[in-house]
Amino acid sequence: MELPDVLAVNKALVKVAKLYRAAQADTLSALGLHPGQDVLLWTLGGAPDGMLISEIAAQLGVEQPTVTRSLSRLDQGGWFVREPVPGDRRATLVRLTAKGRAVIPAVEAAWRTLAETATGGMTDSDQERLLGLLETVRTNLLTVATDTE
Repeated sequence: MELPDVLAVNKALVKVAKLYRAAQADTLSALGLHPGQDVLLWTLGGAPDGMLISEIAAQLGVEQPTVTRSLSRLDQGGWFVREPVPGDRRATLVRLTAKGRAVIPAVEAAWRTLAETATGGMTDSDQERLLGLLETVRTNLLTVATDTE
């Protein structure tokens, strides 16, 4: 690949990643959330009986301290409750509150809006091709970086 092509690819990927992250932050801020918090709450929404912090970490593909920090940042929002696990003093069960369950449809709507905005004007086949290309980019980048999501 020639240098002008290298520069164009790098510039395009960085611009799209930054712009998507900014659009995501703007969209989620209307719900009182930051990027990443939506996925955590949505994950909890799939477990009506709650999840252990270790289970959340495994499902999200992150370390337990990352989940603990994310939960701490969300703590004041009333989105969830933490409960001790009988017989295991080190384990904590996290369960969504009614407020947390109520935000899940809004999170999904925000995701839909972002996806539809990002792919506006594309045909279904364009969207399928885009997803395939993005997966190829992701797979290629895994050779030099760790997947964070």
